[in-house]
Amino acid sequence: MIAGHFGFAAAVKGRSPATPLWMLMLATVWLDIVFVPLYLAHIETIQPVLGSHVGYGQGIIHADYTHSLVGALVLSALLGAIAGIFWSRRSAIVIGLVSFSHWVLDLLVHRADMPILPGNLGNLPRLGFGLWRYPKTSAAIELVLVLAGAWIYWRSANAVAVQANRRQRLAAVTACLIAAFGILILWMDLTA
Repeated sequence: MIAGHFGFAAAVKGRSPATPLWMLMLATVWLDIVFVPLYLAHIETIQPVLGSHVGYGQGIIHADYTHSLVGALVLSALLGAIAGIFWSRRSAIVIGLVSFSHWVLDLLVHRADMPILPGNLGNLPRLGFGLWRYPKTSAAIELVLVLAGAWIYWRSANAVAVQANRRQRLAAVTACLIAAFGILILWMDLTA
């Protein structure tokens, strides 16, 4: 869902022009950024499904801290608070919400491997609708997120350029780069 996360961030940029695009892109993968050192330390893991290699959606992700509901809320609030030091209150809230959108989008695609509490305290039921079981469907949804996000970004950036009496080319190039980058990531995920 990495490409879908970036598409969502681009769409949000279209609605929150004061928030830097690079920060929205970082926020949308913040949970995965924190996941990486925990994965390298073997605190969080990925288990292949049915002995297959871990490709697009072919893993059960044991991210019991970063991708637990409460853990995602805490990490998103932390990122939003840090963003508040550098940007406006509105941008900080947007950044925190975009960070949490990662968990919401992952809920759609993950198998039931996302705990409610960090470390799966209380051994509560794990969450996830499992759309990754249908790779073509989940890839199509990601592609729609990428293309819609790039289009929403382009419309907003183009309108700002027109109002400021500036060239509109930068808005179009950036939107094309967002779409191309998202499609490349999606293709790499599917062919892994």
